[in-house]
Amino acid sequence: MKAVYTIVCGLLVWTAHLPAHHSFAAEFDGDSPITLSGVVSMVEWTNPHIHFYVDVTDDSGNVARWKFEGYPPNMLARQGWKRNVTLKPGDAVTVFGWRARADPLFAHAREVTWADGRRLAAGPPAGTGGR
Repeated sequence: MKAVYTIVCGLLVWTAHLPAHHSFAAEFDGDSPITLSGVVSMVEWTNPHIHFYVDVTDDSGNVARWKFEGYPPNMLARQGWKRNVTLKPGDAVTVFGWRARADPLFAHAREVTWADGRRLAAGPPAGTGGR
């Protein structure tokens, strides 16, 4: 019985690290702000963070699909966001955030501005630890 207990405890400790949360500084560079405008192509309203994708067209007409990470869904809902209503494919948006350290087309979103001028926070400021 002691062996079973040890194995179960070991598995619990091991699996507890699987969904571990990363720090902002581990993945994003607070010294590399970015502002991009484009059209939302997809929204993933999932834990531990939402992700949304924006097709950004450069001056040469090339389209790059940027991935943005934001607050968890429950934090967005407390700020007035509604799933499948507030941000949806086809919306023209401008996103301010910070570049990822490793992926050139990934960023942490701070604020989303829609074509009609509405603005909502999508994530915390750099260096705040999510507060």
